[in-house]
Amino acid sequence: MILGAVLAGGKSSRFGSDKALAELGGHTLISRAVDALSGFCDHVVVVGRETAPAPTLPDWPRADMGPLGGIAAALRHAEDEDFDSVLTCGVDSVDLPDSLLSDLSPPSAYLETQPVIGHWKSSAASTVSAILQSEGRHSMLAFAKAANARPVRASYAPANINTPADLAAMEQTNGI
Repeated sequence: MILGAVLAGGKSSRFGSDKALAELGGHTLISRAVDALSGFCDHVVVVGRETAPAPTLPDWPRADMGPLGGIAAALRHAEDEDFDSVLTCGVDSVDLPDSLLSDLSPPSAYLETQPVIGHWKSSAASTVSAILQSEGRHSMLAFAKAANARPVRASYAPANINTPADLAAMEQTNGI
């Protein structure tokens, strides 16, 4: 079984307001990300928020740990609930291709251009937990290396919406 995890604990500082609630084509980015993962996963959670259009989990071990805090929470939950793996994406991942799961399988693998979009073995929970409790680098790439994940070069580049201008460009480019 695969758990989907939308990472939504960021501060949206470059966006200027809560990016998860920004709308694209009449739907919030967070609802679009949940819907996108629902097509690939047996169950979807949102990590780093208290309210969302799916069950929520707090970041682990605490808020403000960056994407690794969200991934750690999702992997720990997946391990506790007997999921085999976790497919992760950011709250702004609204245009994931149909081939995403096959591109990132078998786990552990991540998109080279956007490491938060990854497919991770649930057993990597201890790896990410150890990284977050250490004095070392708390980066996605440090985790990916420690989890023996392979980078995947894709012919597509999923959305990476960091500013209102990025959102407007996405609407215009995709006719949404």
